[in-house]
Amino acid sequence: MLVMKPEVRRMTMNDVDQVHDIERRAHSNPWSKLTFQREVIGSHHNTCLVAEIGERIIGFTCMYHILEEGHITNVAVDASHQNRGIATCLLLAAIDYACGRGVKYMTLEVRKSNTKAQHLYIKFGFRMKGIRKGYYTDNYEDALIFWTGDITSEYYTDLFDEIRRDLENK
Repeated sequence: MLVMKPEVRRMTMNDVDQVHDIERRAHSNPWSKLTFQREVIGSHHNTCLVAEIGERIIGFTCMYHILEEGHITNVAVDASHQNRGIATCLLLAAIDYACGRGVKYMTLEVRKSNTKAQHLYIKFGFRMKGIRKGYYTDNYEDALIFWTGDITSEYYTDLFDEIRRDLENK
């Protein structure tokens, strides 16, 4: 249930501390502050978005975009705001941003054990296309590789519109 719709915007250097706090709590092998700083500085082919309510960041996503391909590299929502549609808002914003940059296909890796995230990605039309054996260095867990079809196609634009409507009605 989405209690309050967050504002979603591009991450700035001022956001890095809050984002890194969420990252450390959400992931067993977290990115460093320096990695997030580099994401903000080197923003020609990468983008990080934050979801915030008031001045508090409650989630973020990062992605690379080169030519027609977008690669979601990180998504996390603060534990106290999970199951409220925040990740859905972030993915919708990331896809909108990607489409604006000419991206047609999205990909990502997700831990084999992270079924909650897998369900979210499947809702967005991602489909598993492969496995990266031992991908995660903290425990050598496999990563599932997910891809979309053409996100500018009628199928995907209708799907994203339906997800938006469902989110607004909650």
